Amino acid sequence: MSQRAQGEQSYAGKAAALVESYVGSGLFSGSVLVVCDSRPQFRQSFGLANREWGIPVTPDTKFRIGSVTKQFTVAAILQVVERGKLKLSDLISEYYAEAPAAWQNITILHLLTHTSGIPSYTALPDFPHKISKLHQTPEEIIQLTQNEPLEFEPGTQFAYDNTGYILLGYVIEKVTGQSYVQYLQEYIFDHFGMHNTGYDDNATIIPCRASGYSYSGGHWDNASYIDMSLPFAAGSLYSTIDDLLIWDQALSSGKVVSTASLQAMFTDYGHSYGLGWVIRKQFDHTIQTHGGGINGFRATIDRYPDDKLTIIVLSNIETSPVEKIARELAALHFGIFEPQHETPVDPTSLDGYVGHYKLGPKFALNVSRDGARLFVQATKQPKLEVFPESDRVFFYKVVDARITFEVDPRGYATSLVLHQNGIDRRGPRIDHAEAKRLEELPPKEHKEVPVDPKLFDGFLGRYQLGPNLILTISREGDRLLSQATGQPKVEIFPEE
Repeated sequence: MSQRAQGEQSYAGKAAALVESYVGSGLFSGSVLVVCDSRPQFRQSFGLANREWGIPVTPDTKFRIGSVTKQFTVAAILQVVERGKLKLSDLISEYYAEAPAAWQNITILHLLTHTSGIPSYTALPDFPHKISKLHQTPEEIIQLTQNEPLEFEPGTQFAYDNTGYILLGYVIEKVTGQSYVQYLQEYIFDHFGMHNTGYDDNATIIPCRASGYSYSGGHWDNASYIDMSLPFAAGSLYSTIDDLLIWDQALSSGKVVSTASLQAMFTDYGHSYGLGWVIRKQFDHTIQTHGGGINGFRATIDRYPDDKLTIIVLSNIETSPVEKIARELAALHFGIFEPQHETPVDPTSLDGYVGHYKLGPKFALNVSRDGARLFVQATKQPKLEVFPESDRVFFYKVVDARITFEVDPRGYATSLVLHQNGIDRRGPRIDHAEAKRLEELPPKEHKEVPVDPKLFDGFLGRYQLGPNLILTISREGDRLLSQATGQPKVEIFPEE
């Protein structure tokens, strides 16, 4: 066996162990592919595609890919531009006759880069429980927010906007005379042999399609229903790891769009975002990435172009940390992944930690022991194993968090400290009855109170909650708005 083959075999073994730690904790089931220099370094599937029948995931399993769809929409737009039927500087009002006056200065480029200011329909209060259940045409989806005021002047700010990509799909149909689905099928999927990729449809029988799941309250549920007409050109595609590799290699070879269009796709337009791709640095390496989340599924594709490295992670658990898994697989490839090391401790000392700890009005941690293993379960969350860093400090392998137990002279924990996202939260020990009471408490009733909107000016800005999590607070007239990284903007209300 060559030295290169030995290195690849070693990497595959370490990568499998890394992913298995997430599988064992109930945080991942799906498929993973790592490719470097067009050679697969790691290709493996984990968990169940269908939990009711116990059907395992395989590399042929099809997953909904959510917003990874957007890069296909971008490619279609750029292909149409290359044929001279469209310009990125064109106004959307040239193609959408119902465009309101506020949209008169919005261009195709604004839509592609999430800088149009058009509110995202997925941020509407009724979207999760009502709108998402209804079959709607692209025009009907656009109309959901077309009469809402712009969130900012076009081109002045960035706000992730699914409505913009619905409009792009609409433009593709107007300019080509084909449906969005037909265009992608002819010019991308069939053209490049992506036979396991397509537009998801609730009614169509799609062989090898995974079922989507959520995990809450300590048990599995089928993901909530969404009519797949709603994501449209912003997130309605399904695919497999192998088809997404075909897509990645076709992009790299310049077969999808021209060199000039490819450069436009991967240009940072000022907000670490190109056209359908996030562009930034990861481990001091350039990364081109985009994730996708939709009911029951999570997906990510990471491209390190200078290293010819591509990592694809697809999951049928809607809260699966696919981005974290992909980043750790990259760190492993670059030789900089440093898993935390366990320190042997006396298993009998764990007895002093077992119990319940209150971290919030309705939030507690339950610490339990199984032989020499210690487990922590947050209210209505899965039980996760923690590992000893020292006799009193324990770390998670699947989330970026640590726990320190504060003990009395007998070694009996009186409280613990949860270290997560740069914040320390102390929780005193409580008895079982109190823990059960917290879990059964009804949701808190929030009452809005009047305040002087001028107070809001002192709150505006960006707040870092973690390494990759920023909360942006903005104001629109008398409304205060909050937007987390990669999430829609939502209004928040004063209760004091």
